[in-house]
Amino acid sequence: MTERSRVKRGRKKASYDRTLVNSIIDEAWVCNIGVSVDGQALVQPSSHWRVGDELFVHGSVKNGLFQQVIKGQTACITLCILDGLVFARSAYEHSVNFRSIVLFGKGRLVEEPTEKRAVLDALLDKYSAGRSQEARPPTEKEMRVTAVFAFPIEEVSAKVSSGGPTDLPEDLELDIWSGVKPVSNVIGELIPD
Repeated sequence: MTERSRVKRGRKKASYDRTLVNSIIDEAWVCNIGVSVDGQALVQPSSHWRVGDELFVHGSVKNGLFQQVIKGQTACITLCILDGLVFARSAYEHSVNFRSIVLFGKGRLVEEPTEKRAVLDALLDKYSAGRSQEARPPTEKEMRVTAVFAFPIEEVSAKVSSGGPTDLPEDLELDIWSGVKPVSNVIGELIPD
């Protein structure tokens, strides 16, 4: 933990436990990666995956955001899993249950061909175990135009919100439903092309 990654608001929800951080990274499907480009914030979504102590993202080598990472700019990566909608008796106390992380770091461009292929295989296997052995391998051109970045999972914090609403005592007598509406991300049945 660093001053930058220390949670300042909602500290009771904060965690720096590596097992929790890894579980959130592994369960989530999309992260948001942000950098500064010419003084303007640029944030874009990306699929991500974890191998050991690194979080990986990939995209076009011509991507403007990734060009900033190549230049050595520190990125901020966030991801969030929505677990529920929290309905309170008052409008103000409505909330969401979630698990999230914020990670700061400089991305390492993965250039060594064997490592690059192995971490891209890990992405496919996140989609479905063994998928990397079923799919056609990437061509040399596909590998050349794809940038893969490894971010160390070091300067990171997790934040978890769970449970029901925190209604004010005077609101408990109101005849208004309160509680949690669970939300889950479910992988459906395969749809062939």
